[in-house]
Amino acid sequence: MDPTAAVPALDGEDPDHVRLSAARLKERLYATITMIAVVVGWAYSAHAQPGDVALSVAVTALGLWLASLVADGQAHRVVHRRGIGGRELLEMLYVASPLLLSAAGPLFLILLAGLGAMSLHTALLTAAWVNVASLFTWGWFGGVRMGGGLIVSLLGGVIDAAIGTAVALVKAAGH
Repeated sequence: MDPTAAVPALDGEDPDHVRLSAARLKERLYATITMIAVVVGWAYSAHAQPGDVALSVAVTALGLWLASLVADGQAHRVVHRRGIGGRELLEMLYVASPLLLSAAGPLFLILLAGLGAMSLHTALLTAAWVNVASLFTWGWFGGVRMGGGLIVSLLGGVIDAAIGTAVALVKAAGH
């Protein structure tokens, strides 16, 4: 979905808010899939240490965020033939923020592992499963929002979780 495309407002919703929400959710889903790949990759590493894994998770989130800002900035300049204004910059930061937030859950679980509350392997697999559950929830919620009924909504959740997990595992296997 093109985040700059017009999005029809429903039930009196502000079209700009709908557009920004769609773009923000897209970033959140992308970051979720990426974090699954990162934590699964580390979960099966023979040399994983909490500090190294935490740094990797944080740098991945930061890298995704910066890449998004660079891409959005370049696209804006090409399409609009001008620099980014203050409101547009704030919108870009708002839309891209889930890329940073994607590290919060895994970092918390890695911290717990570092404190001895669980093994690092368990923390990383828990982070992966929480993210898979998140993909399922968003897929299910999308089905509900479209009025698809219980079965269609559950199927949407299963499909989104399965596709997201498959993509994450391909990414993890490539590293």
